[in-house]
Amino acid sequence: MNLPNKLTTARVVMIPLFLLALYQGQWLAALVLFALASVTDALDGHIARSRGLVTDFGKFMDPLADKLLVTSALIAFVELLRVPGWVVFLIIARELAITGLRTLAAGKGVVLAADKWGKIKTVSQMVWICYCLVMGFCFSSLSLVGPVVSWMYIVFWAGMAVVLVSTLFSGANYLWNNRGLFSQMK
Repeated sequence: MNLPNKLTTARVVMIPLFLLALYQGQWLAALVLFALASVTDALDGHIARSRGLVTDFGKFMDPLADKLLVTSALIAFVELLRVPGWVVFLIIARELAITGLRTLAAGKGVVLAADKWGKIKTVSQMVWICYCLVMGFCFSSLSLVGPVVSWMYIVFWAGMAVVLVSTLFSGANYLWNNRGLFSQMK
């Protein structure tokens, strides 16, 4: 197994550790694990492309590992941070739709790579999730009052809006740019 595939596998292994820390109220440990897992996302692809180590395993597991990492955090946040369930549903629905489109394309011998909007979506999700973990840590460990709490919530809701818009836009853009695949369906 090459280095990029080891990094992808490590990301998957970190997910249950991240969730364990999160559900035990260990916000800082959860933040470190999530941030480390997020960094492996950037590293594995860069190393694979720059060193010619792209594999079928990596093409399959890298996006799956990203989706598992992000959706595990978002689902936990519905319970722990009161993120609205409909927001998480829309994000997961977008991921399933694009995964379905990629599967359809792969069946026709076409590989659909992520575009810049998909990368922006992923970065915005990971940054917002890290912010949520920082917020959870601050609320559980520090005596915050008044304006600080208000600003943290403003950033929380604004970040969630950015994530939702970038997620839905990138999904719509991806579907639009690959609409020719739908005409080939029989």
